[in-house]
Amino acid sequence: MSLREIVLDTETTGLKTSNKHRLVEIGCVELRNKIRTGKILHLYLNPDRLNSKEAFAIHGLSDDFLAAQPRFSESYQ
Repeated sequence: MSLREIVLDTETTGLKTSNKHRLVEIGCVELRNKIRTGKILHLYLNPDRLNSKEAFAIHGLSDDFLAAQPRFSESYQ
């Protein structure tokens, strides 16, 4: 039996949903029996808001860079 796993990582504009923080990056890697298959998904997203200073210090994705990325709704209809 083959074990399939998807490893997921995200980055956001901050951690408080009450402040309407949003996703800015999504990354996924597929593993079969703990070995990378080569299948990946990596996306940057325009959050339509500014990063918190704390989030920028962690991921380093600038507001200008993110503003040039597609919005989630534009990418996945």
